[in-house]
Amino acid sequence: MSTSDLIASAMQSAVEEGVFPGAVLLVRIRGLVAYNRAFGYAALIPHKEPASLDTVYDLASLTKPLATATAVLCLVQDGRLSLEDPLHDILEELKDREIGEATVFHLLNHSSGLPAWRPFYERIAEQDRTHPGFLGSQAARQAVLDSIGHESLVFPIGARGLYSDLGFMLLGLLVERLTGRSLVPFCRERVYEPLRADPLCFIETSKDCTVGTCDPPSNFNSVAATEDDPWRGRVLRAEVHDENAYAMGGVAGHAGLFGTASAVLAVSGAWLEGYLGRGNCFSPELVRHFVTRQDRTAGSSWGLGWDTPSPPSSSGTRFSPNSFGHLGYTGTSLWVDPVRELEVILLSNRVHPTRQNIGIQRFRPLIHDLIHEELIAKG
Repeated sequence: MSTSDLIASAMQSAVEEGVFPGAVLLVRIRGLVAYNRAFGYAALIPHKEPASLDTVYDLASLTKPLATATAVLCLVQDGRLSLEDPLHDILEELKDREIGEATVFHLLNHSSGLPAWRPFYERIAEQDRTHPGFLGSQAARQAVLDSIGHESLVFPIGARGLYSDLGFMLLGLLVERLTGRSLVPFCRERVYEPLRADPLCFIETSKDCTVGTCDPPSNFNSVAATEDDPWRGRVLRAEVHDENAYAMGGVAGHAGLFGTASAVLAVSGAWLEGYLGRGNCFSPELVRHFVTRQDRTAGSSWGLGWDTPSPPSSSGTRFSPNSFGHLGYTGTSLWVDPVRELEVILLSNRVHPTRQNIGIQRFRPLIHDLIHEELIAKG
């Protein structure tokens, strides 16, 4: 078998075994694309539609590094924000709240003490039933901020790490408060347009949303379907899968970003170039700080907005300790090894038609090890 056959065989087997309906795998090594291929289907119901290299995926928690952490890095680089700024200095609603003493660093590092998740969308949907139009409104976003402010911390600030959507919801709101703009235009104008990362966008919950304008893909069928969602009563397509992000209008710091593999690669490449000191977009010093495991948080694998390999890792067993990456709940992942100048992007819609499918947990490390064996070790 050729190299491409071995990788293709593994990807095709994953489709046939139901790990995901379809996926795009994109690999770049030392600046050259070494593998770029689509497999399976963008949708299974109501009828099968093949995936392509242009399929747009719900990136889920890849929003955290590709939008929110990148926005924070830009603001720090521009001198408008410090990692040690306490939250209550910017989000005044958090004055006298326990979480208000946490810093930007703590949120990025998942060491703020906030719980992992809360179903804020349920309360927002309930209020929307009595006050139509509340869901997705600025008032709903304010309600989320207020709710997080009333959360009890599960451990003292900075004591240890706990992956938290709530922390990144706050970071998204903090960026918007500091800039006076939605994440949408800020990320688009400051990052995505200069890097030609297109399409990479948020898709708002409704046309009446006040959270900011965005440019969703013009072709509805170019967006991979996600869950046949019992809460919304429909197969989700071109709307964010994450319920809290949906209730917040489709634009949030923890989820909501959509894009193609090539668009993700444009941003990942800027981080890699910054790490290597060759880029002119991001500060090399800040990039290295963000993607490095933070020793001040005991027992944590987290950098700032990025994770690092910690056995067992979704990046497999071959990525160097200098590597950084992130996963997305919908079946997406990005891992970068700066030592080998290796970038691996796997975008899938594994939650289609149901989230009751965890086969990707086993598959991710296997495909990353195979990529290393076939494209690095034999290269």
